[in-house]
Order: sequence, then C-alpha cells, then structure tokens
Amino acid sequence: MIFFKLFTLILAVLGSPLFIVIAAIALISFYSVDIDLSVVIIEMSRLSDTPLLLALPLFIFAGTILSESGTPKRLLKLSQVLLGWLPGGLAVVSLVVCAIFTAFTGASGVTIFALGGLLLPALLKDNYSEKFSLGLITSSGSLGLLFPPSLPLILYGVIAEVRIDHLFLAGILPGLFMLFLLVAYSMYKSPKRENKREKVSGKTIFSGLKEAAWELPLPFIVLGGIYGGFLVAGEAAAITALYVLIVEVFIYRDIKLKHLPRIVVQSMMLFGGILVILAASMAATNFLVDQEVPMRLFEFIRQYISSKYTFLLLLNIFLLIVGSMLDIFSALVLVVPLIVPIARGYDVNLVHLGIIFLTNLQIGYCTPPVGLNLFLASYRFEKPVVQLYGATMPFLGLLMITLIIITYFPLLSLFLVRLLG
Repeated sequence: MIFFKLFTLILAVLGSPLFIVIAAIALISFYSVDIDLSVVIIEMSRLSDTPLLLALPLFIFAGTILSESGTPKRLLKLSQVLLGWLPGGLAVVSLVVCAIFTAFTGASGVTIFALGGLLLPALLKDNYSEKFSLGLITSSGSLGLLFPPSLPLILYGVIAEVRIDHLFLAGILPGLFMLFLLVAYSMYKSPKRENKREKVSGKTIFSGLKEAAWELPLPFIVLGGIYGGFLVAGEAAAITALYVLIVEVFIYRDIKLKHLPRIVVQSMMLFGGILVILAASMAATNFLVDQEVPMRLFEFIRQYISSKYTFLLLLNIFLLIVGSMLDIFSALVLVVPLIVPIARGYDVNLVHLGIIFLTNLQIGYCTPPVGLNLFLASYRFEKPVVQLYGATMPFLGLLMITLIIITYFPLLSLFLVRLLG
C-alpha cells in the first residue's frame, strides 16, 4: 500500500495528467478499505446521467469558433463606436469587450491572445502608459467568468448540483459591480487630452451595428431562451452552437469549412480533458463522502472557527492560493466537492458560494507570483513577468475590494435569483 501511495506521489511530481493522479488516488483509497474497485468505474459512469453536462461541450465549441473568427475585431470596433466618447473610452472598451468575450469562451488565456494583440498597440497609441495598458489587459482577461454562459459557472453547477439558471442570474450583479469599479478607475487614469473627441455620427454607429449585427443576438438567445422559459441550459447551448456555426462559417465566412474539423477536435479535446478529470474526481469524492471526511473536517474546523464570516475569510485566502496555482477547471473539480458540505454546515447559500468561488479563482489568475494570466501575458507581450506583477497591482486591489463586498453582502449575488428565479 505504501508503495502505491509513493508511486502516485511520484506520478504527480513528474507532471502526469491530473485525471490519472486523481483516479489512482480513488483506486488506492477504495482498495485500502476493502471495497470492490468496480465502484470507481460505476461512479465514473454515473457522470453520463448528468443532463446539464451536455451544455459544456456545446458552449466550448461555440466559444472556440468565436475565438477563431473575426468576432474580436468586430466587437472591438462596435464598442469603440458606442463607448469611445467616454473619458478613458478605449480602456472602457477594452474592459467591456474582454468581459463579453471571456463569458463566451470561458478561458482568460484565449482572451489575452485573441484581443491582446489588438488592444495593447491601440492603448499605447491613445497615450495610455505601458504599465497601465499591460495591467488592464492582464487583469481583464478573466473578467467575464461571472457572466452567462460562462463555462466555469456551468461546471460549478454540475459539481455542486446547483441550478445553472440560478448561477447565471447570481453572477450578473457581482460581475457588473466588478466591471463598474474597473471602468471608474480606467476613467480616472485616462490621459488628458487637449482636443475634445470628435462626435460619432449616426452613420458610423449604424455601420458598426450592421457589421456585428449577427453576433449581437447571442446574449439574448442564451438569457432570453432560459429565463423566458423556452429553453433549458442544454437546449440553449445547442442553439447557440448551431447559430455561431452558421454565422461564422456561412454568413461572415471567417472560418472555412476545411478548418472546421480542426476546431471541432480542438474544442472536444478541451471538453475531454474536463470530462475525464470530472469523472475521476467523482470517484474520489464518493470515497470522501463514504468515509465522512467532509463532516470530520467540518467538525475539526468548527472547534476553532464558530463564525460564518471568519470561515468565509479563510475560504477566500485558501481559494486565492488555489486559483493562483491551478487552472480554473481543475480547481473547481478538486475543491468544490470538499468545500460544499463544509459551507452547508456554516449555512452558506450554495449559489452565493459559487459566485465567491469563481470570483476568487478569477482573481487568482492574476495574483503573483504564479497566476496563470501573468505568464500568458508575459509570453504574449514579451515582457518580464516581474513587470506584470507591478502593472496588475492597482487592478488586483480593486478586484480584492469587490471580492470582500461579494463575500459579505450575499444579497448582491442573490437579489436577481430571489426576484426572478
């Protein structure tokens, strides 16, 4: 038994795929308590009975197509026409476009690579400092994770068995509040101009709307379909994927038919990685539940922490560390099953917990020293990662303020759920 545990540890240190390590832990754990190992396979197969899981590959496919198409350029152009007149107009545009794009692609790395090359030269040309520009793009790369149809929101709902439509509603106000603070800061830091900006003509606005006309209905298809009672999450995902496919391949023709198989493979590889990790994690989680590990952990924590608010503070610190070390999908799969029973013990609403969870992981992406966005931006813009540490600090401070408010004012997350859910 010691040999198997040591072998699993060596696999993890050598960088073996996460699902192999988790599955090995599950097998060893069940074997150690003399339970038939077929239980692991049964738990993995139970995942196929989760209807909400259908939404994940379809939204991933739609997001991959959008990231490969000319959508980033069209969104940027339209946002600049509509919002460019504001103080700090281009910075505001950058934040809004990054938030919208990340909501559909679900991965901040994609946002930094798809939009960073367009935004950084434009910001520098508009007299923003390099430090501010780098910090803005790096921090806003994961800004849309709270907005529907964010993939991490769906994944949290699947793991925690929380309604996806409630999570979609819960993320809107916290996401808008976070966006508002960053927009206000960007306006404050906007470079002074001697000449007033020229007014945008109605013809220019119409041209921008016309160019992006086929992509503008996307949020209304998802939200309108679900909250209008016409569609469930899986059906909304299927219609979104089909709509995006038709628009980008046959109407805009940004993506050629010969490239479609590559995009399908690319998106399904991402889903496959999430699926096998999730399946292995369910087996490991079942062992933890059988052995009452979460309840024992809760009783242990309760001896030292009686306050719900102290628990939430320590949870935030823990999740920030996790978010800076793991990608968001791995973090959700590994940590959510362990935290949910403990949070229930402290009477934390699981919808509110999901928003706290994703806010922490979103901030963790740009938290020094090893936040993923920092290294992606360093590679994309060919800048030392230490330079990005300093550039993101003001934005990180604002994001921390939003985290505190989201954590200790649950009404911000639950207001729309109670009103409409």
